Amino acid sequence: MISVVVPKENIGQHTVQVTDKGDIHHLLDVFRLSVGDSVRAVDGEMEYRCVIQSVGAGALTLAIQERTPDSYSQGIEVHMALSLLKTDKMDFAVQKLTELGVAAVIPLLTKRVAVHIGDAEKERKKLERWVRIADETLKQCRGVKKTAIAPFTAIKDLDCQGYDLVIAPYEGEDKKTLKALLDGIKGVPRKILVVIGPEGGFDPGEIQFLRERSAEVVTLGKRILRAETAAIVVGGILFHGFI
Repeated sequence: MISVVVPKENIGQHTVQVTDKGDIHHLLDVFRLSVGDSVRAVDGEMEYRCVIQSVGAGALTLAIQERTPDSYSQGIEVHMALSLLKTDKMDFAVQKLTELGVAAVIPLLTKRVAVHIGDAEKERKKLERWVRIADETLKQCRGVKKTAIAPFTAIKDLDCQGYDLVIAPYEGEDKKTLKALLDGIKGVPRKILVVIGPEGGFDPGEIQFLRERSAEVVTLGKRILRAETAAIVVGGILFHGFI
């Protein structure tokens, strides 16, 4: 069933209004749907099974047949602070992390980041692009809760409080493995922050900064993983271990 993401204000007691031009184009022109066809809508908390009731100027009206709470989100909340990567790699990471069910991606500015943001307008466009990628991925993977894209954040401004667990994979760590860390945890940490370094790796001062904020610095093995690979691997391990 084709999915659309709609804002809460578009949800009525009996109907859903689809007003996004891209969604309308895909439903009517790409998928060739018409009145009476089924559409799935989500608003970040609920899932709505609907049929197209009418096609108007600039909007589709969907009749709600069934509404159910979110049953697709993972049992833990993972925030991924990912050091800024080149455009295609960052796009790829946002897509795959959304598929996994990561609750938030925080574009992180670290000392060895090789990408220059540019001015505020370029920064805004990058964030908007990642929001679009996350929303489109959400439709494909049958998720309900959107992956939030946080503003660009310097590592010195990264808020590590409010998490049950903070993890920082680091190629300079050779003793404490992620497996050993997770095996030693009692219970289930419900809110986890993962901090991934840039393509050039963390600066030692940044690792010290994270340690001082109770981050668990771990190794992912002897091979050096690309930053986007490390983010996806750690996310997958966490969801597999705690769902």
